[in-house]
Amino acid sequence: MMKEFEIRADYNRDTIVVYQAYNEQIAKSAMINQKFSAPFSFSRMTWIKPSFLWMMERSNYGQKPGQECTLAIHIKREAWEKALSKAILTSPEKRVYPNPGIWEKDFESAEVYVQWDPERNIKGNKLAYRSIQVGISRYLIEEFNEEWIVKIEDYTPLVKKILHFTKSGAYDKAKKLLPTEKIYPLSSKLAQTIGAII
Repeated sequence: MMKEFEIRADYNRDTIVVYQAYNEQIAKSAMINQKFSAPFSFSRMTWIKPSFLWMMERSNYGQKPGQECTLAIHIKREAWEKALSKAILTSPEKRVYPNPGIWEKDFESAEVYVQWDPERNIKGNKLAYRSIQVGISRYLIEEFNEEWIVKIEDYTPLVKKILHFTKSGAYDKAKKLLPTEKIYPLSSKLAQTIGAII
């Protein structure tokens, strides 16, 4: 039974995979350089998501304009946990912030934001548990780009293959292609910071 607030991700001892979707120009440059460059914007927040199916919901399997290419970005686990340690939730959840005034003050100066959205299944239906997305503010984007990223892979062909199967109703075949995600271990302190359940 999945807990409502827990991180599920594709990770190993050193890295965790997060997903982003971009247009072909940004994605191609990221693949060649193994980091982002213009026209990627370093002046606005960028959101990273460890749930593949939530990314598919967000980009409509790469069919939304400007989100045609899906990138799997392998970042250092220590960087991921650093981001979570700096995070402020996008709303003053009582289970995390008994005092909404403190949340408001911290929100204004936050470098990282966390939002929990309903997870999706292969058919795009909402599930009873949630998926995390992490917003890296413009104050940390350079560090994210230069120091956190270990490898960038292009998952666009995989996304197209999964979409082909889902469109024809072959959901079992589509499921077999999904990246394997497991529960990401969190310290009690990090879990408290981001409103997770461990």
